[in-house]
Amino acid sequence: MSQPFIKVENVSYSYDEEINLIPAVSGVSLEIEEGSYVAFAGRNGSGKSTFAKLLNMILEPSDGKIYISGKEIDVNAMTDAELMETRRNIGMVFQNPDNQLVATIVEDDVAFGPENLGVPSDEIRRRVDDALKTVGMSEYAKSEPQRLSGGQKQRIAIAGIIAMMPKCIIFDESTAMLDPSGRREVVDMMEKLNREYGITIITITHYMDEAVRADRVIVMDGGRVVMDGTPEQVYAEPEKIRAAGLELPQCAELVCRLREKGIKLDGCCITPESCAELICRALEVTSNE
Repeated sequence: MSQPFIKVENVSYSYDEEINLIPAVSGVSLEIEEGSYVAFAGRNGSGKSTFAKLLNMILEPSDGKIYISGKEIDVNAMTDAELMETRRNIGMVFQNPDNQLVATIVEDDVAFGPENLGVPSDEIRRRVDDALKTVGMSEYAKSEPQRLSGGQKQRIAIAGIIAMMPKCIIFDESTAMLDPSGRREVVDMMEKLNREYGITIITITHYMDEAVRADRVIVMDGGRVVMDGTPEQVYAEPEKIRAAGLELPQCAELVCRLREKGIKLDGCCITPESCAELICRALEVTSNE
């Protein structure tokens, strides 16, 4: 049996605020396979973003161990080269794209990461072109980032990560500041990177309609994992979702309300298509009675 890409053993982290330690992540253990698409969902303060920063080594665990590709991550024991290589394999896209854009021209911004990794110039050119093509922004290569929409800026930020060729990309609330159109663009890009390029995708979100696109949903609350399964498994327990301070996806909420009205609907519903099918089946049964 192959080893997981990411393995977390009893990891905890507390923020030091003057005298008091504020727990943010408490005793989390889980594994993430390479090439998977995982959504971490939770209300504000649930610990999901802190957990993402632990995986990216922005933060160091107070307790517990993290393994990447079978290697324990210990910042104090790793050489600079080992640390750089590990960080290169896990890219991160943050909430505000403006915080990740560093150049005045799009293609220069995408090239920034590979340049800092010491990639040869001809290889950088190829990576920049490929990354912009992947995110559908080739025609904006010579544009100024500040003139782009929020969704386009986020796609440029994603291209900058892709150009570094990581095995995994973490999206930390990357759609929170975007309008619905921009959110769709970024979520579609996550799915494309996973399905077509085999990149491990970890998305941190409180939008349950986004989490439903993943293969696996992990719900955090109070710094702990309270639910973990496929979207169908997780959304089949609406009371647990609500207890974690989250809303159900719109389709699942509709089905719950119809059931509360006494309408018999069998099965799980997490997409508009499955919701329509479920309701059509119920109408057919009713008309045949």
